Parts: sequence; C-alpha cells; structure tokens
Amino acid sequence: MDDMKTQVVLTPRIVKISLAGSLLSLSMLIVGCATDRLDLAPASYTQPWSPDANAAVGSSSFSVPPNPLVAELAPPPTIKREHTYSLPELIDIAQSQNPDTRIAWQQARQAALAVGMGEAIFLPIISASVIGGYQSTTTPLPYAIGGDKDLKTSGSAVVPALALQWLIFDFGQRSALLDAAKQTSYAANVSFNGMHQKLIYDVTRSYFQYGAAQTQRQIAEQTLKNSLKIQDAAEERQKNGIATTVEVALAQQQVAQSELRRVVAKGTERDTYQALLGAMGVSPSLEMKVGYAESRALPDGVSAPTENMIRLALSQRPDVLASYAAVEAAKAGIKATEADFLPKVYLAGAVAGGDGRFDIQGLPGISQQTSSSSILVGVSVPLYDGGIRAARVKEAESRAAVAAEGFKKTQELAVREIVVAAETLRSALEANQAALTLVKTSFITYDAALESYRNGVGTITVANEAANGLLNAQQMSTDAHTASLVAAANLAFVMGKMTNTSESLALLH
Repeated sequence: MDDMKTQVVLTPRIVKISLAGSLLSLSMLIVGCATDRLDLAPASYTQPWSPDANAAVGSSSFSVPPNPLVAELAPPPTIKREHTYSLPELIDIAQSQNPDTRIAWQQARQAALAVGMGEAIFLPIISASVIGGYQSTTTPLPYAIGGDKDLKTSGSAVVPALALQWLIFDFGQRSALLDAAKQTSYAANVSFNGMHQKLIYDVTRSYFQYGAAQTQRQIAEQTLKNSLKIQDAAEERQKNGIATTVEVALAQQQVAQSELRRVVAKGTERDTYQALLGAMGVSPSLEMKVGYAESRALPDGVSAPTENMIRLALSQRPDVLASYAAVEAAKAGIKATEADFLPKVYLAGAVAGGDGRFDIQGLPGISQQTSSSSILVGVSVPLYDGGIRAARVKEAESRAAVAAEGFKKTQELAVREIVVAAETLRSALEANQAALTLVKTSFITYDAALESYRNGVGTITVANEAANGLLNAQQMSTDAHTASLVAAANLAFVMGKMTNTSESLALLH
C-alpha cells in the first residue's frame, strides 16, 4: 500500500517536469527559427541579393528576377485611327484615363466614410458572445470499486450573452470629432474638383504647346522650300554665267541649315506630343490624330483683375477652400481635446444565460439552466494623468495655428498667382502684336530680296539673311501666339474658372 501511495504522489511531479522540459525545448526551437530567417537578406553589404539562397557566392550582378505581374499594363482607351481629336475630346479622355482623378476620388470616398464612422460613435455598441466548453477528468482510485480503478467525471456548459455599451454624454467631444471629419470630407471633395480643374488646364496647355510645335514644323518646312528657291535662283544664275561658285555654295549651305531646323522642329513636335499624352495620363505608345487649327486674331491687351474679381476667385479656388476647411477641422480638434477634461456618462447592460451539465460515472447527471440580466449607468471623471491631456490641448492649438498660417499663405499665394498671370497674359499679347508686325515686314523683305537676286540686283547674302529673318519672325510670332493662349488658360485656372471643357473651348473661340 505504501508503494502504491508513493506512485500516486510521484506521477504528477513527473508530468510537470516533462511539461517544463517540452516548453523549454519549444522556446529554444522558436528562437532558432527567428534568427534563421536572416538567410532572406543579402549575405553581405557588398554582395548582390539573390532569391536563390544556394546561388553561387561572388556574383557581381545586382539585377533582380523579373516579375511578369508588374509588367501588365492597363488597357489603352479606344481610339479611332482616322478620327481627328479636338481639345474637348482630349479632355474627356484624360478625365476618364488619368489615374490622378481616380486617386482623388478614392481619397474623397475615404473622407466620406470617416464622416459615417464619426456619426456611428453616437450609437450604442451591441455585441453577442457565446462561451461553450466540455471537460472530462479521470482520477485514479486507491481501491478498485466494482471493477473500476478510475473515477470518470465530465461536464459541459454553454453560456450565450448579449452586451450593450453606450456613451450617453461626453460634453461635445464626439460632435467636435464629427465636425472635424465633415470639414476634412469637404476639403477632399473640393480637392477632387480641383484635381479635375488642374487636369483640364494641363491638357489645354499641352494641347496649345503641341499645336505650336506643329506650326513650327510647318514653318521650318516652308523655310526649307524658300531656301530651295534661293538655291534654284543661284544655280540658274550660275548657268547664265552670272553667279559664282561661292554663291551656289552659300545657297546650298542655307538649304542644309533649313533641313536641320526642320529635323529639330520635327523632334520638338514628337516631344510635345508625348507631353500631351502624359498630361492625359495615357500610354506613351498611343497613336492618335490631334487637330489644331489656331489662326484667329488675339486681342491687343486685357485689363488687370479688380479687387472684386480677386475676391470672387479666392472664394472659388479649391486649394483656398480646402485650406480653410483644414483650419475649421483643426479648431474642432481643439474642442475634442478639451472635452477630455470633463466627465463622461455611459450606459452598460448585459443579458446572459447558461446551460450546463455535470456527469459522474455511475451516478445520475446534473443539469442546470441559469439566466441573468443587468444594466449599469456610470460616470467616468478624469482626475490625474501627468499632464497628458493638457499637452494634447497645446498640441491641438499648435496645429490650429499652423493651419491658420497655412491658410494665410495659400491666400497670398493665390492672389500673387492671379496678378502674375494677368501680367503675363498682358505681356504675351503685346509680344504677339509686335511679332505680327515683324512677320509682315519680314515677308516684304524676303520677297524683295529674292526678286532682286533673281534680277541680278541683290546679293545672295541679303537673300539668305531675309530668309533667316522671316523664319525667326514666324517662329517668334508662333511662340508669342502660343504664350498668349497658355497665359489665358493659366489666368482662367488661377481664377478658378477652368471648370469644364467649355472653358477650354472658349479659349479657342
């Protein structure tokens, strides 16, 4: 009997020792697994990383393995090859294809969802839970009873519960947080519209610049034709024994220079075409025809924007409105942090039930069903936190001050942009008028110089200079004309008027 008692006492002790040893071994194994993951990093700061841990050491290639998934591009928009696209059509494609618009849209949706979550904190939180379990035990008996050496018992229980939590009153903290979320949502919404305004302006500007490059290329081609006319005249004079070899060489040199200018102009046209595709947010390999027929006369000048016009522009600019909304959100943040000093009243309740059963081997089972319900009203009063709440209030006030200064800066920058844009447009229009006069006189000079050279009165040097002067005048006129259109688009943009394709279309009429 004594031996049996000793065995019963030692068995749990052996089990505890075995369990402790198993836990220690498992802990050491886990530690070893954590450090073994260093093989995922490069072996040395001078050796390239390779996804194959068994790769040969000493390779000097820092290339990375290709991933075909990142090479899958978005499908391009449907483009009609024979159709010539106008500016409004290009803007429509950009608004549907440019990823910036989708990013701004998702940001606005996120801000709107934040408002919904702010409204939800006024409602109670109801949660349901169920706890269930089963337990079985076997206890060795010192003596066999009825042939059984162990006493077996089992028990089971299921406890469902329903809990309620509701913050009833918090001295306006939730309202302040909701106001801040609404202001942030408003800022995201006006920024979304502002992104579309910027996109319209970018496409319009790139369209004008591409059209100017087309015109420059046409001017270069016409200049090449003019140079060929001078060369033909020089060769004709040489056949008649009037022109010298030097004159023919100068004419050929002029043709070569004109050809170089044509090639450069063609390259600039391709570059501005890519800039237009980039502004639209489409693939650079997209091929489409862009129509540009801009030859109308521009006004001589524009009047400076009045104070009322500037005030109206400030009230409509998305960046100014978003900055002001940030100020209001920061003010609401101060109210929310100040409410941390005040008590909070909350309501809590719970309804629970229980169904349990306990069985002992050889005896009838015992079942029990219980239920309970409770409701509590509590008040939480903050007393001391080491100054954390006071620091949060100071931090919120600092953020509000930063937002206010940022708003002032945005206002001043907007006013400066409006004034500078108006002055730029005025200068561009004046330059355009002067360039038109220069083109007229250059045409007269070129025609007279070419005719004089053909008749043996003028020299080829004068004819070449006249051709170059005409080219420069035409290029300057094109640049001034385009600068006027871009400046007009920029003024409309900084005034908050570049709101749809009609505004861009108005610049063409």
